[in-house]
Amino acid sequence: MMKVTTTWKEAMAFDCTSDNGHTIRLDTTKENGSLDSGMNPKKLLLGSLSGCSAMDVVDILTKMKVAFSDLTVTASAEQTEEHPKVFTFIELVYSCKMLQEDEDKFKRAVALSMEKYCGIAAMLSKACPINVSTQIIS
Repeated sequence: MMKVTTTWKEAMAFDCTSDNGHTIRLDTTKENGSLDSGMNPKKLLLGSLSGCSAMDVVDILTKMKVAFSDLTVTASAEQTEEHPKVFTFIELVYSCKMLQEDEDKFKRAVALSMEKYCGIAAMLSKACPINVSTQIIS
C-alpha cells in the first residue's frame, strides 16, 4: 500500500510527504491567496502523468537498445469553468534526441506506455481524452 501525508503549512501551502520520506510542496499563486511556493495539485497531476509515462519510455527504449538523449514530455490540459473544475482533455508531447531511423521505435515505446504500462494514464483516460504526439530532435 502507498501512503502520503499532506500537512498544512500556511496560507494555502501544504507539504506532501511520502512513506519513504520524499516531500513536495503544494500551493497556489499569490493571486489566489497564497505564497506561490509550490506546484498546484492539478499541475502536479500532469507532472505525475508525464513522469510516469517518461519512465516507461526510457525503460522501453533501453530494452530496445535505442540510443537516445534529451527526453522531454510536455503536458498541458484544459479544464471546465464550473466546479468541480476537471480536465476536458490532456495533451502530451514527447520530444527526444535520437536517430531518425529509430522514430518508429520511439512511437512504439510511447504507445506501449500509454496503452499498457502507465497506471496514471489508465486512470486519467477514464476521465478525459489524452492526446499524444512525438517529435525527434536533431
